[in-house]
Amino acid sequence: MRPVSSTLINFQLTLAVMTVLDHLFLNAGDPPRAEEIPEKLIHFQDQRVDEYYWLRERESPKVLELLNKENQYTKSVTAELESLEEQLFSEIKGRIKETDLSAPVRKGSYIYFSKTEEGLQYPIHARKRIGTETEEILVDENEEALGHSFFALGGLSISPSEDLVAYLTDLDGSELYTLTVRSISAPRDVKARLENCYYGLSWSLDSQTIFYTRTDSQMRPYQVWCLDFVTGESRLVFQEDDDAYFVGIGTTKDDKYIVIEVGSKTTTQIFTIDASFTKAEPKPFSKRVKDLEYSIEHWREHFFVVTNRDNPDFGLMMVDEGVNDHTKWKPYLETVDGVRLLDIEVFADYLALQERYLATARLRIVDLRSKSIFEVQKSEEVSSIYIGENEEFESTILRYEYSSMITPRSVFEIDLETKKSTLLKQSEVLGDFDSSRYATFRIWANSEDNTKIPISVVCRADLQPDGTGHPTLVYGYGSYEHSIDPTFSSLRLSLLDRGIVFAFAHIRGGGEMGRNWYLDGKLENKKHTFTDFIDCTRTLIDLGWADPDKIAARGGSAGGMLMGAIANMAPNLYKVIVAEVPFVDCLTTILDPSLPLTTFEWEEWGNPITDKAIYDVMKSYTPYDNVGESQYPFLLVTAGLNDPRVSYWEPAKWVQRLRKKTANPRVILKIEMGSGHQGPSGRYDAWRDEAFVYAFLLTALESAQSPGSDS
Repeated sequence: MRPVSSTLINFQLTLAVMTVLDHLFLNAGDPPRAEEIPEKLIHFQDQRVDEYYWLRERESPKVLELLNKENQYTKSVTAELESLEEQLFSEIKGRIKETDLSAPVRKGSYIYFSKTEEGLQYPIHARKRIGTETEEILVDENEEALGHSFFALGGLSISPSEDLVAYLTDLDGSELYTLTVRSISAPRDVKARLENCYYGLSWSLDSQTIFYTRTDSQMRPYQVWCLDFVTGESRLVFQEDDDAYFVGIGTTKDDKYIVIEVGSKTTTQIFTIDASFTKAEPKPFSKRVKDLEYSIEHWREHFFVVTNRDNPDFGLMMVDEGVNDHTKWKPYLETVDGVRLLDIEVFADYLALQERYLATARLRIVDLRSKSIFEVQKSEEVSSIYIGENEEFESTILRYEYSSMITPRSVFEIDLETKKSTLLKQSEVLGDFDSSRYATFRIWANSEDNTKIPISVVCRADLQPDGTGHPTLVYGYGSYEHSIDPTFSSLRLSLLDRGIVFAFAHIRGGGEMGRNWYLDGKLENKKHTFTDFIDCTRTLIDLGWADPDKIAARGGSAGGMLMGAIANMAPNLYKVIVAEVPFVDCLTTILDPSLPLTTFEWEEWGNPITDKAIYDVMKSYTPYDNVGESQYPFLLVTAGLNDPRVSYWEPAKWVQRLRKKTANPRVILKIEMGSGHQGPSGRYDAWRDEAFVYAFLLTALESAQSPGSDS
């Protein structure tokens, strides 16, 4: 092997003299302690006592005081890590090309792109008319964010007339957006500004009407509205009263139809509106059928339908325009067992299939004239490939994106006639990055019920499995059929260069191995998610990759619930756990339909209000109710005060109970007081936040490994 650079050796020497976290916790003073006010929670004649239930009182000065004290305590514990954090931040920033340009996308008369500039937190979205070099700014996120500690762009859409831009902005992380519509050539010419909107924007073909969504008091998107720029009036177009369903909007690729999608976790119903006649009532694409899921795309006088009607892993069907009966959908392609069809991209003569097979994403292309199929080739087995931005219906060029855990994000175009791919842009990693210094591969764990669990691994190429193993970070999610694909992170290099082995555990509850993989990790099977993660960790030890004394785990949101569960189930297996915005008080939350998103979640977790079996299952694993008395790993827990998905009080209550019940509690809570579920919004703030997490992880693991040698 080639020798590791002196830069890496210096990193190791810096880390070797770091003060360990045990010492820092001992010298940080007493942690904040919330007042205990017992609240009896009784259901099915079962009583739980929640001594920190009062932390839900968001406006209470006592609550805000505690949260601020938690941040002060976290700062005290981690004060001696600041030099390492600063070094890590410098490394992260030093690898990123701060002034950069995206690969331009053609649509209509323009090419569209975004750019970043050194020193600015957010992207700038712009365009150029084809054949000219004059740049028009669509939205400068930095200007929109001025004076605010948080900013998120929730959507951006250009009118078919190409002279108006509509966009959604969030200034506090609540995910309630302001919709702004204005002229592109005269930015001060604001046509509309509407508050309290949600995701999704669609235009009428004449550009005189824009469609948007609104939420109810539980943050459920349930209405579609349209604004007529001629009359200045807004009109309610559609409302869904069943609180188990969310409403979303979109537009077919040819702009002919506005699509209203009404969906629960297990059932879909779609309505369409002719985009040239927007005063028409939405027409049902088919009646609502329990457990029937589908999405649509228009093609000539037909619709393609991606549906689970005949196959739990979904298949491709076709139906003529005007036919609103799902029994008339006709199979277009044969389905293949074990292949999950995720999405399609339609062109005049071709169709791209986004699929997943054996925990690996793939792209296949269908010639709509002959129905012949070919697969877009990848250069690495453990990798990810996705449909990119493709705006032109008549095109014979497909844009796609490719990445692996050692290959930076790459944008390609493939000529569908010649099958030749061309690299347009690969994210540049500055410094001495060399992908050959790293290795990525897949291993399989045996679960406790003999199910094979895939694990994607990346590490320095000079590391080998041996008798002692290496410091290892295992990341997992395992809910909502969401897949954690093996992709590149230049930030992660700071861990790999220090000898950390990084692994994605593709556990049940996710979507990596098809629909049944998801079903086998939800409802009454939810514990498979947690035991799979533990089994993946033990497999990494058994195969000689992981040092059993130096293992970290990380997950966020539902993955944060996973972190809480494994902390309870296997506290001695992990040295440190990072639980970000963790859903750890899930039973109490899912029992409360007044909270945001709860009723929608019953099809994911079950309804413990009416189903005692589900109540008992959830009570058996919910992290907050199962905190034990043994010594837990070092714990870094995060939260967002404005988080609409996982309320701040869940991690706050969990931290308090950990301190009360566990032996020698070593837990800190870092709460963002001005943002929500996603944490800091600016890129520099996000990089610094990651550097903070890395500093905590590395110090907890005491990962001063030898920097490698020639072989």
